[in-house]
Amino acid sequence: MNSDLPPVIHAHETGCSLPESESHRGVRSSSILLATLNATTPLQGKHVRLEPLEMCHADALVDAVNAAPDQSIYRWTQVPRTSAEAVDYIGAALAMRDAGTAAPFVTVRKEDGAVIGSTRFFDMQTWPWPAGNPRHGRTAPDVCEIGYTWLAHSAIRTAANTESKFLMLCHAFESWGVLRVCLHTDVRNLRSQVAIVRIGGVKEGVLRAHKLASDSTTRDSARFSIIATEWPGVKQRLRRMLMQP
Repeated sequence: MNSDLPPVIHAHETGCSLPESESHRGVRSSSILLATLNATTPLQGKHVRLEPLEMCHADALVDAVNAAPDQSIYRWTQVPRTSAEAVDYIGAALAMRDAGTAAPFVTVRKEDGAVIGSTRFFDMQTWPWPAGNPRHGRTAPDVCEIGYTWLAHSAIRTAANTESKFLMLCHAFESWGVLRVCLHTDVRNLRSQVAIVRIGGVKEGVLRAHKLASDSTTRDSARFSIIATEWPGVKQRLRRMLMQP
């Protein structure tokens, strides 16, 4: 073993582990926030578990980032490299959560409990459907985005990203009943664009001068989406991908 590498930090060592009796509790609430995110309700898969992000995950996220021998893998992605950056990163995510517009997660590898990244739902919108419309009175989002996704170097080219997307898309389309899930990436991030298309995302175009990029330049974003009518086919595609050795 290379003693120069930082130790793997496991979810149960962060103080964020969940009581087993609460880990599968259903979520029911009249508020968007509580209807979509509950601190005791992770999304469980075979390979990964998506736990609601909390400040106690800060050190584990920093170690996951800094374990990468080549930091250029994060050149198009905002990641926390120091404790101070992690506090700001998580604080911003939790502010979005508390505003009811985001549901941020930490990604945990189930095999060894290692924290291997982060992802989130954001830009969650519930539309003002008129009385008489079948969707009138909904509290769950009608549309959302998936993003802020990054993985530790050790989890790249594993089932972690595919299963994370599968869990989140299942939750969005089948639990919330959304009409559309959007995904954006820096137009320079060709690998991310290929990955989005691979899971079934349809490219809608490019948003010019969309946002501040991770390198503090003006970012053009490639925009992709999956809509509800496409979800059954996308779901089968993801299932086949996860069955591959």
